[in-house]
Amino acid sequence: MMTTPDTATLVLWVLISTLPALLVGAGMYVLTQKYLERDYRKRLLEVRLKNSEVILPIRLQAYERIILFLERITPSNLLIRVSPSGLSAVEYQAQLLQEIRAEYTHNLSQQLYMSEVAWQQVKKAKEDVVTMINQCFQRLAPEARGTELAKRVLENVLHNEMDPTAQSLQFLKQELHEIF
Repeated sequence: MMTTPDTATLVLWVLISTLPALLVGAGMYVLTQKYLERDYRKRLLEVRLKNSEVILPIRLQAYERIILFLERITPSNLLIRVSPSGLSAVEYQAQLLQEIRAEYTHNLSQQLYMSEVAWQQVKKAKEDVVTMINQCFQRLAPEARGTELAKRVLENVLHNEMDPTAQSLQFLKQELHEIF
C-alpha cells in the first residue's frame, strides 16, 4: 500500500529538487551581470577614445588661440599693433580698450575646452591689462597725447618687470604640459 507523504516531506522534496535550479539561475544571473558590466566598460572606453581623438585637437587649438590672445594683449605687443600717432590720450585709451574687448570676445568660446582655473587666469590677465591702461591714463594730463599714454604704459611694465599677461601665459603652458 502506498502512503501519502506528509507536508513536511513534500516541502523538503520540492526544496531539494528546486535548489539546483535556483543555484544555476543565480549563477547565470551573476555571470550575465558581470558580462554586461564588462561590455559596458569596454564600450565606454571605446567612446572615450573616439571622443579624445576629436576633442584633443580642438582643446589644443583652444589653448593655442588663448595663448595668441594673451600675446596680442601683452602691452608691448598691443602698443606696437595699435598706433598712437595722431590720437589724443582719450582716443588712444578707448582704441586700446576696444582692441582688447574685440580680441577677448573673439576668443570667448575657447573657455569650453579649458579648465576653469585656466580660464580664470585668462580673465585676470585681461582685466590686469585693462586696469594698467586705465591707471596710466588717469595719471596723465587731460590734454595728453596717445604717445604719452603708450610711453607711460611701457614704463609701468618696465617698472614692474613683468607683463600682466606673463603669469597667465606661464600657467597655460604648464597646464598644457600636464594635459598633453
